[in-house]
Amino acid sequence: MPITLTDVEKAREKMKGIVHITPLDYSSTFSELSNNDVFLKLENLQKTGSFKVRGSCNKLFSLTDEELKKGVIAASAGNHAQGVAYSSKMLKIPCTIVMPKGAPLSKIEATKRYGAEVILKGSSFDEALHFAIEMQRKTGATFVHPFDDEAVIAGQGTIGLELMEQLPSVDAIVCPVGGGGLIAGIAMVVKTINPAIKVYGVQALSCPSMKHSLKAMTPIEVEAQPTMADGIAVRKPGIQNFEIIRNYVDDIFCVDEMEISRTMLMVLERNKLLVEGSGASSLAALLYKKIPIQGKKVVSILSGGNVDVNFISRIIEHGMVEAGRFVHLSTILIDKPGHLQEFLQLITELEGNILSISLEHVGENILPGYAKLILSLETKDKNHVEKILTNLRERRYVIDL
Repeated sequence: MPITLTDVEKAREKMKGIVHITPLDYSSTFSELSNNDVFLKLENLQKTGSFKVRGSCNKLFSLTDEELKKGVIAASAGNHAQGVAYSSKMLKIPCTIVMPKGAPLSKIEATKRYGAEVILKGSSFDEALHFAIEMQRKTGATFVHPFDDEAVIAGQGTIGLELMEQLPSVDAIVCPVGGGGLIAGIAMVVKTINPAIKVYGVQALSCPSMKHSLKAMTPIEVEAQPTMADGIAVRKPGIQNFEIIRNYVDDIFCVDEMEISRTMLMVLERNKLLVEGSGASSLAALLYKKIPIQGKKVVSILSGGNVDVNFISRIIEHGMVEAGRFVHLSTILIDKPGHLQEFLQLITELEGNILSISLEHVGENILPGYAKLILSLETKDKNHVEKILTNLRERRYVIDL
């Protein structure tokens, strides 16, 4: 039986005092950039760092005493793992989580800290999922699906209830989509309360399974490419989620890796919020005008903030490169006094800020009497980078990026 608004209201009662009612934050910066009034639903500040704890909490609190004794098992790329592990710890029941071998170390360690047994299996979420299902059949533990489960969908739908109370006049909601549990729950709730509200989904271009499934009119599996939005890199959407989304969601859009990384950097820089790739995807779709709306009150769901610490510096650097605020370049100079100084003086006059510099005298394509100069520069934007490169080339420097 399809979930109803009553199911979601019951889910909210179960998780009162356990999960946070997350803030809805108005952003003047992103409102101006997208030509809308943009509000950010900060699920990155939720317990365990993502919305996933809502669904897992409702699922586990719906189990019988007999089921609880046998424990639970789940498969996850990270956030669902922490949600299930956290809920299991609250109930003091056995918990096993199967994660793909490439899962972020921070998410693996966080899951272990909640007391779960973590098994690394497969190179993708889907492979980990198949292994977890096999384990469940052998052990008799309750399998907690990350998205294709009525209790999980109802738990995620509590975000929709909060939004309708926090911003009753909302015109549109933009939500990340992987397996579809989050957007299915939210869309069912808000459309039941007010059918005029638009609900849009956003997927990583590297894994657009829901978009292709809607086009095919049935859930299909797609080939996935590596993406920094690992939380929504699901190759085949859930069956129950697909049906709800087909009935309630207005459209699905895709964003690429550049758009995701730049949005992550902008949120960190402008709003002082750390948001993972999956969470940033919904806002990226607004900032890069993938969704045909203007002048509306729009809520962007920032679904999670669990970013591996080692990955943060790479995200910042990647985002700065894409935004034209950081550039690596090299050139060959005559190895005589004054030539290096002349080049660096030119960079200074062009307002490039030198972050690092190295000079190599021996190597491929470096002839005797010459040296290879390698620079890292902080720049203002892409136009500034182009200005620097044009001026250097006009002075007959051969520049490699």
